[in-house]
Amino acid sequence: MDLTGKCMKPCSEACEQNKRPILGILEQYLPASRLVLEIGSGTGQHAVFFAAAFPHLRWLASDVPENHPGIRAWLEEAALPNLEGPLPLDVNQSEWPVSRVDTVFSANTAHIMPWSGVERMFAGIGRVLSPQGRFLLYGPFNQGGEYTAESNARFDAWLKEQDPAMGVRDVEALDELAREHEMIRIAMHDMPADNKILVWQKCRVIER
Repeated sequence: MDLTGKCMKPCSEACEQNKRPILGILEQYLPASRLVLEIGSGTGQHAVFFAAAFPHLRWLASDVPENHPGIRAWLEEAALPNLEGPLPLDVNQSEWPVSRVDTVFSANTAHIMPWSGVERMFAGIGRVLSPQGRFLLYGPFNQGGEYTAESNARFDAWLKEQDPAMGVRDVEALDELAREHEMIRIAMHDMPADNKILVWQKCRVIER
């Protein structure tokens, strides 16, 4: 809080560094979207930057309530007509504050949740994502059970020192979760700093 009692904006250097590379990928997937849910908006920097870049859509920022003051500070300063929230969203909730969205985006969340949280996040996304909708997840990932870079190995060790339940997730394990909730991976984009963006699409339900 500043002297007036107003929440000062939090700022993540990582967000500032990765927002433009992420935007380059989002530009491939969001032109046809109308409603995007961001899970784990964190500081709110991504929400403001991406909502400004896509004025044709509604961007819904969300996070657990303790992160709302910082997010709200960013959203109120930006005052973008297509940016809403922050919505109270804990992936462990059985009921989410949205019922249907075209796209879900999340950055740097899967590795800080316990695996049970990742499972519930995918289950929730499977419920709210519209047919042919897409889920884009940014962060570090392993492939074939192996680290893709030494920096990710060091990061994984650091995460587990903080909490053994955290850790860099395997792409294949995430793909299996996605299939359980009627999503298939359609793309994997290499990003700076040994990160990736994974893209899953909701499959149409085939009636028998």
